[in-house]
Amino acid sequence: MARFNNDYCRGAHPSILKALAETNTSSYAGYGLDEWCDRATAEIKGYLKDDSAQIHFLVGGTQTNYTFIDHALRPWESAISAEDGHINVHETGAVEHTGHKVETVTSDDARLTAAQIEAVVHEYETSTVKEHITKPKLVYLSLPNELGVVYSKAELEAIRSVCDEHGLYLYVDGARLMYALGSPACDISLSDLAHLTDAFYIGGTKCGALFGEALVITNPALDDCFRASIKQNGGLLAKGWLLGLQFATLFNDGLYLELGKHADEQAMRIRHAFERVGVELYADSSTNQQFVIVNDQQQALLAEHHIFELEKCLDNGMTVIRFCTSWGTEDADIDALLKDIARLA
Repeated sequence: MARFNNDYCRGAHPSILKALAETNTSSYAGYGLDEWCDRATAEIKGYLKDDSAQIHFLVGGTQTNYTFIDHALRPWESAISAEDGHINVHETGAVEHTGHKVETVTSDDARLTAAQIEAVVHEYETSTVKEHITKPKLVYLSLPNELGVVYSKAELEAIRSVCDEHGLYLYVDGARLMYALGSPACDISLSDLAHLTDAFYIGGTKCGALFGEALVITNPALDDCFRASIKQNGGLLAKGWLLGLQFATLFNDGLYLELGKHADEQAMRIRHAFERVGVELYADSSTNQQFVIVNDQQQALLAEHHIFELEKCLDNGMTVIRFCTSWGTEDADIDALLKDIARLA
């Protein structure tokens, strides 16, 4: 059975395993104060074109999200998210568990717009009972979002403008950032993100590493005592060099970007195969997640040899299923899937 239900089902890129093996008997300082984390920071900053950015390495995406959001917000402040945003639908209320409300906005393609953010802020600013409601202070975006859709640079610039006007932080969840950057539909670079956001993170767990995320903080006010917040939230890994080594390897010679492009190209093969047999797409994704609408017979046929994710059942009796590719998706797995997709015609 070929597995397409997520993008973290394989271990790590061979270059990382090789580096781990070669350094296994070496000893390093703890808690990220080591030469591998320094090297990874330097490699990433080369892409950011921002020497003032601060980079912190954490273990997982949920941990990174709730640790940063809790650190950035006062107790009465909240985060604005698309209704389908990861912090709202897939993190077991982790942000709310820290005491911060997630204010959600409904969107057809899981993207937030500048106008929607403006409306949320306007509702607060015109309220006559501010002491009874939370104050929106942070905008949460995913790149790509939960449906594999990327924001354009113009869209991010418009959102940044609203944030500046109303004193909001802009934070981007980059768990799958590699796949956004690898998409031909993406006109955003890492340096653009560094310029447009207060903070964002570079995903590793879903992007070729064994585990780990690299949080980039570009607003110096938000970096104050952040290592203490990491520690308080159980995220300051004693063997921090294991994180640094992986990101130093991923960003050496552009490997991170190459892996994202590979996964997206494999995903496009899946997308085009479904289009050829007339299967409707649920989202216009140009990244590694592809969502299609199938009937029960089609779903059963595909499930004979492939593992995919069941997303939702529609009112018309059809089902949305998701296929994920990754850095490690091989041609043979795609070829086998395409043969079964062809049987749907």
